[in-house]
Amino acid sequence: MQWTDTEYKLQVRERLGVISQRIRQAQEKTGRAKEPVRLIAVTKYVDVQRVLALQSEGLKDFGENRWQSASSKVEAFSGGTWHFIGPLQRNKVLAVARHFAWIHSVDRPQLADEIGRAANQLGKTVSVLLQVNISGEQQKSGIAPAQALDLLLHCRALSGVNVRGLMAIGRQVDDPEDARQDFAALRMLRDRLQTASGVSLPELSMGMSNDFDVAVEEGATMVRVGRLLVASGTS
Repeated sequence: MQWTDTEYKLQVRERLGVISQRIRQAQEKTGRAKEPVRLIAVTKYVDVQRVLALQSEGLKDFGENRWQSASSKVEAFSGGTWHFIGPLQRNKVLAVARHFAWIHSVDRPQLADEIGRAANQLGKTVSVLLQVNISGEQQKSGIAPAQALDLLLHCRALSGVNVRGLMAIGRQVDDPEDARQDFAALRMLRDRLQTASGVSLPELSMGMSNDFDVAVEEGATMVRVGRLLVASGTS
């Protein structure tokens, strides 16, 4: 039997408390207690009613990785901030740019160009993150670290595109500590890009359900948590 809305809210409230405490502990451990960390609830496995339940518990940021599954939610949902966190096809850019304030997955100049055109058509500016394949794994999306500066400079010249930082997915490992090197490498790459370009890149989107504590310790300003927070489960 699936959880009722009331049961789901209680589960989310309990999970949110645990996750928020873990984020605070990671911040305190590394002297980041006063720095904001944005918790993005990844909602790809839940429906509109569950998104509304998440909002009622104080969550403001929501992430989706496919337009096909996101469209019914973002079109029906008037509150919160939507983050597109998955690979983005150019023919879906206009729809995504219309509804999403953030795109975390910019990994090539052609995609950035399309986002700029869509943003100008809509009369808005879209905040974007450059997705970096920081672990070098072939199956992962993202630009190689060595190419990140060229992409950053390309995006900087585009109207309607505001590059705010970097995004990466840490390697899938049993021990979250084994992903620390990836998060540290992304932070150091961000620092080098800021120095080389003169562009401020305050945001680091890294860390998911299995490793967000380590990501926060290494400087994450956004963590993308789905399964641990929003999974419906059964009663």
